[in-house]
Amino acid sequence: MNLHQFRFVQEAARRNLNLTEAAKALHTSQPGVSKAIIELEEELGIEIFARHGKRLKRITEPGLHVLKSIELIMREVGNLKRIGEQFSAEDSGTLSIATTHTQARYVLPVPVAKLREAYPKVNVSLHQGAPDQVARMVLDEIAEIGIATESLSDYPELVTLPCYEWQHMLVLPTDHPLVKKERITLEDIAREPIITYHPSFTGRTRIDHAFAQKKLVPRIALEAIDSDVIKTYVRLGLGVGIVAEMAVRDDGSNGDLVVRPAGQLFGQNIARVAFKRSAYLRNFVFKFAELLSDRLDRNLIAKAMSGHVNDYEL
Repeated sequence: MNLHQFRFVQEAARRNLNLTEAAKALHTSQPGVSKAIIELEEELGIEIFARHGKRLKRITEPGLHVLKSIELIMREVGNLKRIGEQFSAEDSGTLSIATTHTQARYVLPVPVAKLREAYPKVNVSLHQGAPDQVARMVLDEIAEIGIATESLSDYPELVTLPCYEWQHMLVLPTDHPLVKKERITLEDIAREPIITYHPSFTGRTRIDHAFAQKKLVPRIALEAIDSDVIKTYVRLGLGVGIVAEMAVRDDGSNGDLVVRPAGQLFGQNIARVAFKRSAYLRNFVFKFAELLSDRLDRNLIAKAMSGHVNDYEL
């Protein structure tokens, strides 16, 4: 048995048993993947996959145990590579970060710049996606660290820690009637066309939950994943914007938008950082996490990775 066989079995499972897709992901041929899997099954004396003709139909019970072992082996192979890089490359290499657009655009620029200052030989690779995609990229080892508000804590294979708290903000044109109100309510907002995030992004679930608790049906005029897009349509007078506070930190004094805190209406959100459980983290990964939040430090993260800390209070 060899690592190529393990990779082929693992990728076949990830690609919903589609060997053609697995072969594309691994830059090889479909017959080559099929042959390697069969050879491993023959060596182990079991069927990892049940078949209908040449098609894989499901993972067998012994196959589930094999996949768990392969996951551990491949994780440790990845750790060995990172250990080698850590001690041979003198703090050089690439830090891969998976995150959402909002985090990449408004939160990460300063920490990334400070990391590059501390580790000038380290390159940074940003992978942007929905929160579920961020989690998957960390699990698939495309990224070493994930940052998002939604979804990360739903994956037991990830170690997640709270990074910082934030609230939603109302964004209004300067001539909007609600600007004159001292206290804006959910009822006020529900009567207006609303421009905000797509349901899977940037705390949208809290917005929906707040309206649902009041038995209000908001008029969602436009959904987007990009805070700048939301602000653009607010400027055009198409509705009231609801965005993350980090997206409007510099918008309150430029005269074309009025920004109001909305934490009292929609509650507080927690951005989290995620690492793959049992992964080996290089020095600059710890450093980057510390730059993200003064509540994160190497000792805390190391304890969490070893299973001794599940969470902490902000």
